[in-house]
Amino acid sequence: MSVTPVPYVPTPRTSAPAPAPGAGRRGALRHAAPALLGFLAVRLLGLAVLARWAHGKGHGLWPVLARTWDSLWYLDIAAHGYAADPSYPRNLAFFPLFPGLVRVLSTVLPGSRASVALGVAVVCSLAAAWGVFAVGDRLHGRRTGTVLAVLWAASPVAAVQWMGYTESLFTALAAWALYAVLDGRWAWAAGLAVAAGLTRPTGLAVAAAVSTAGLLAACRGPGRREPGGRAPQALLAALTAPLGWLGYVGWVALVRGRWDGYFEVQRRWGNQWDGGAVTLRELKRYLVHSQAPYLFLSVVSVVLLLSAGLYLCCLADRQPLPLLVFTGVLLLVVLGSGGVWFPRARFLLPGFPLLLPLAVAIARARRPVAALVLAGAALSSAWLGGYMLLVWAGAP
Repeated sequence: MSVTPVPYVPTPRTSAPAPAPGAGRRGALRHAAPALLGFLAVRLLGLAVLARWAHGKGHGLWPVLARTWDSLWYLDIAAHGYAADPSYPRNLAFFPLFPGLVRVLSTVLPGSRASVALGVAVVCSLAAAWGVFAVGDRLHGRRTGTVLAVLWAASPVAAVQWMGYTESLFTALAAWALYAVLDGRWAWAAGLAVAAGLTRPTGLAVAAAVSTAGLLAACRGPGRREPGGRAPQALLAALTAPLGWLGYVGWVALVRGRWDGYFEVQRRWGNQWDGGAVTLRELKRYLVHSQAPYLFLSVVSVVLLLSAGLYLCCLADRQPLPLLVFTGVLLLVVLGSGGVWFPRARFLLPGFPLLLPLAVAIARARRPVAALVLAGAALSSAWLGGYMLLVWAGAP
C-alpha cells in the first residue's frame, strides 16, 4: 500500500480565514456549534468530576487548576519577567507568548494573574476546539470534524486544557495554522506559525509544517502553481514561519552568551536529545519489567505507543502533507527527548491530527456505537483527569 501523502490544492480567498463553511461568521459558528457544544460537554463533565473529587479530598478546585506546577513558572514570568541571575536561568525554558498575554491582560481585566491565565486557557481551548473541528470538517466533513473535536476534549490528559498551561493556546495556533495552509492563506499560516513558535518548544513542528507546504507550493511547475499566482506568498510564508521559534531561541543564546544557550537551559531541566534511547528504556520499564508501575506513568507509556501507531495510520490514510509534517516533528521531539517521562502525554496533546483515523472510523459507525465510544472516552478522561491532578504526586 502506498503511503505517499495525497496532494492538496489550497483555495485562495481575499478575506480573513473563515473557521468553517457558512454565510459569514454567524453561519460559521452555527456550522461549528455541535463540535463546540460537544467539546464543552466533555470538559464540563471533567470539571464536575474534578470538583467532586477535590471536595472529597478537602482541596479547592481553583488552586488545582490555576496555581500548580508549570503554571507557577508562567505566573512568575508574567509578574517579574525572566530571571537575570545567570546562575539560575531555568525559567528561560518557558516560551514568552502565554505569560506575555497574561501580563498584558491582567492590566485591563479584573482578578489575579492566575485567574487571568486560567481564563486565557479556557478561551483558547474553545478556539482550539473550533480549529480542530475546522481541519476535520475540511478533510472529511462536518460529522468527522465534530467527532474529532470531542475526541480531543476526551484525550487522556485533557484536563490541562482548562489549566494555566500553554497547551490550549498552542493547539489553537497550530490548528488554525494548519487550516490556513490547507486553505492557501499563507499570510495567516505564517503569522500563526510565528506565534506558535513563541508559545512552546514544539512550535518548531508548526513552523516545519508551514515551511514545507510553502516551499512545495512555491516550487510547483508553471502549470501547477498556486491559484491566483500566490507562489510568492507561499515562499514568503515558508521563510517567515520559523522566525518565532528562532527568535526566542536566538534571544536566549544572547542572554546566556553561548550559541546553544536554550539547549543548555533545557539540560538543567534534564531534557536533552538522545534519539529515543530513554524512551525505549522507560517503555520497557513501565510496560514490561516493573512489578508495581505507577498508574499514571503507565498511561503515559500507552499514550506514546498509541500515538506512534496512529501516526502510521495517518501515513496509510495519506493525510495531507502539512498534517503529517506537524505530527511527525511533534513525535520526533517528544519521543526523541531524554528528559522527564510524566509530561510527555501532555506534550502530545496538541497533536490532534493523530486522532483523525479514529474520528473517521467513529463518524462512519452507527450513531449508538459512536455515542457509546465517545461517552466512554469522556468518562475515562474525566476520571484520569482527577487522578492526574489529585492522586498522582507529580506534575501533569
